[in-house]
Amino acid sequence: MNERCQWILCFIQLEASAPKFFGFSEFLAGLALMVLAWTLADVRYKFRIRVAPLPLRATTFWMVAIIGALTLLTDLWRAEQWYVPKGHFITPALWQGLLGGIFFLTFLAWAWFAFIRPPRFGQRNAERFAGALYSSIVRGAPEELGIVADELADSARSLISFATDRNLHGSRTNLELKTKKERAVGYANDLLLLIADQRFCRAIVKSSPGTAWALFSEIDATKKFGVQIETFGANIVREALHNRDSFLFHEADGYRSGLIGYHKPLSQALFSNYSLVESVGTLLDPGSVGTGEWDAEQLQAYCRAVLITLGSYVAKNQLHRRSTALYRAFDRIQRACMDLARVNGQEERWNSDSIQRCYVVVKFVEDAVTKLEGLPVPENAKYRLRRMEVGKTIYDDLARLIFELIFYASCVRAPWTLCWDVQHNAVWSALFHLNNLDGPAGRLIKTKVRRLLYDEIVKLEKFPNFKGAKILGFCLNVLGLQPGAMGSDRHDRALQTAVLAWTRRNYMLIYESNPLVAAECLVERFSFEIEGPRLVRTYPVENLRREARKVVLELDKPAMGAQFATTAAPA
Repeated sequence: MNERCQWILCFIQLEASAPKFFGFSEFLAGLALMVLAWTLADVRYKFRIRVAPLPLRATTFWMVAIIGALTLLTDLWRAEQWYVPKGHFITPALWQGLLGGIFFLTFLAWAWFAFIRPPRFGQRNAERFAGALYSSIVRGAPEELGIVADELADSARSLISFATDRNLHGSRTNLELKTKKERAVGYANDLLLLIADQRFCRAIVKSSPGTAWALFSEIDATKKFGVQIETFGANIVREALHNRDSFLFHEADGYRSGLIGYHKPLSQALFSNYSLVESVGTLLDPGSVGTGEWDAEQLQAYCRAVLITLGSYVAKNQLHRRSTALYRAFDRIQRACMDLARVNGQEERWNSDSIQRCYVVVKFVEDAVTKLEGLPVPENAKYRLRRMEVGKTIYDDLARLIFELIFYASCVRAPWTLCWDVQHNAVWSALFHLNNLDGPAGRLIKTKVRRLLYDEIVKLEKFPNFKGAKILGFCLNVLGLQPGAMGSDRHDRALQTAVLAWTRRNYMLIYESNPLVAAECLVERFSFEIEGPRLVRTYPVENLRREARKVVLELDKPAMGAQFATTAAPA
């Protein structure tokens, strides 16, 4: 071996025939396998690499480039037997091992973050995490969004941990925040707004519902109900209602869904904490698009969610306080029956979706009142509200829901069989008879409903209107024209007596002031005979009835000069 020395530094030639175990050819073979693996990696692993706490892609590129250049130079140096410094610290074999080891560690770094320990949102990768998630959502590819949504579940704890109840950074951008922790807090707040994108929420509901479960479970555990989750919560519930394969439909009950139906993990995470629902405010109010487009199955899923929150509300013994979230939910539920008038005059509409939604609302009322029976009625739940006094308890909200449901049912006036099935069988009998709503809470609510009905009828004295007329027609239909003839409930008889007495005194005044409003008071099989004057209910010959039967209510003639207003309210 040739050796040359200058002063104390000596150089020797590399031996071309020396053993080689990591040269440029081995590097190319390993690089080809790595490139193949990186090229075939799906969105999940590419996303993990992008959000790693190290700039892994740039670092890997430069490491591979440097190692490739050094292995190429090493092979060239050895082939030409050029001189290298003589020493015992780094031998040719150790040099090859060092290059090969760095190359191997580069591969292990990718494998570690891509497979073994996927990165989570934190101080060191907050900006990269936000950038990767932002670009994925902007692209909007459904398959990619589903995978990215699933990856987000692992970062739920750290996201909620960094997020503030409200944005405390004012108008400053994240780049203007000084410390890494401050920037991570800012990015966490931004990410909670970013994931509210409707396409991303749709992907979560379809492909990764566990992400929503993780986020809301963490909010519940940390009691950070003020994080910026409002839009995300509303969009998740909306998309879940639109997707009939979502958790809201599968977590129905144990009979249909097995163990998941009993546990209801996602529904419990979103709706079982009344404080969370009330603070967020949008979980039971999924935007302007809603009940008008929901069918009976969707409405039933929404009602199940409301009942879960109501159960928490009752468990926390909050009956003395009015719940804004539940009040708005009740309003959405009662508006689901606004289109009952569409079936008016239609034959064979028993199975129409409008009527099925009516049955869903009635069942919801029964279940809601059953939950309220678990606690005594609070002292501030008055049986009757004074004029201009607003109801402050959930009992008033449920009474108003039933009242509006009765009004929508009163719009179904013909044919008589359909009218009777909707007004009496579906609504009145289900809620006021059959031993339903007979507990303290139920009796209180029914009393409030009867008062609301009678007060609406009495308004006809001051201002003839179609709503009051339809309510009067409903009461005459379900209660009958003879005291005690239709209802077996003594409270029904009290309402019936009051309504018949009022009708006897005032119907002629309505007829003379506005015949159109007077006509709205009568459903099919009811007629007005001015010769009496009287109202007549006719039972025609049908089924086992061999002859027609009439029930008559004699009316009082108005006193001289007595009259009502002459202008009716719009329908």
